[in-house]
Amino acid sequence: MNTSIRWGIIGVGRFGSVHARAIRDLPGSDLVAIANRNPERLSAAKAEFGVENSYSDYHDLIADSQVDIISITTHWRDHYEVATAALASGKHVFLEKPMASSSEECRKLAELAESSEGFLMVGHICRFDPRVTLAKEAIKSGRIGRIVSMHARRNLPKAPGSIRLDKVSPLIGDGIHDADLMLWFMDRSPTEIYGRNVRVENFTYPDLGWAMLHFGDDAVGVVETIWCLPENTPTTIDARFEVIGTEGTISIDAANTGLSILDSKGSKMSDTVYWPNQHGKQIGALSNELGYFADCVREGKSPDVITPLEAARAFAAMETAERSSDEKRPLPFDFD
Repeated sequence: MNTSIRWGIIGVGRFGSVHARAIRDLPGSDLVAIANRNPERLSAAKAEFGVENSYSDYHDLIADSQVDIISITTHWRDHYEVATAALASGKHVFLEKPMASSSEECRKLAELAESSEGFLMVGHICRFDPRVTLAKEAIKSGRIGRIVSMHARRNLPKAPGSIRLDKVSPLIGDGIHDADLMLWFMDRSPTEIYGRNVRVENFTYPDLGWAMLHFGDDAVGVVETIWCLPENTPTTIDARFEVIGTEGTISIDAANTGLSILDSKGSKMSDTVYWPNQHGKQIGALSNELGYFADCVREGKSPDVITPLEAARAFAAMETAERSSDEKRPLPFDFD
């Protein structure tokens, strides 16, 4: 393996392009191939990123001997098919969340990763947010005692929410971030989950979802995900996470980015953490995440900040919340 890690991206839509910019600016990494089934988008991405090899069929990218890591940023319901083919070929795979379209598919991918020559890592970017990792360290060191309550919200204004609501539900699309963090902070699975969805507009998926994760009688976590905030909401994502322990509390305010810009359209806070641009380069948590995976591949070390089974468990938690909402009753959760 070359010192420089060579990446290919399958799916160069909005978020695939964010990946491309991060990889392009990542030291020790080169973007060498892209694939997209839309010919116009493929041509535009090839020109924008100066990529030598472009494919309309993702199987051709998987077969490209120049590619070390494949970043999969397709529609989440295509993840299982594409990731299965990539892992079967022995390629290293960075798979955006949600991991797949069912917990059964997630488990199968985790099992395939165990026997594949390539590593699999699922993109749970919040584990690379320094505010979150510092909170995890404080919890792990016992600074707030035993966790008894958690409440997370990750809410969007109507415009960005409306773009997503025909593609994915709020709980699967964003609530999965906070469910994953709750399981990570608790270091165990919930025993019971109760979910409720509320429909406001006539999209494919309900506009908002809530999930209550019961950790036996010891602790509870509440996930709030609403994609229909008023358009004059000043933050791009109203994301906050509160943890209450027996000896202290932790508050993560990801809504306040530290940069607010007022113009003719109103006041908005700009991203300063996840994938902002600085001096012509894309930096932030996504770059840290992709850089971490590239280092793991370079060093031959299996990624452990987030494992495939942990990603599968987070999906299963939100899948259970969705089913609970449909059945209008709490459901037991048994993943381990």
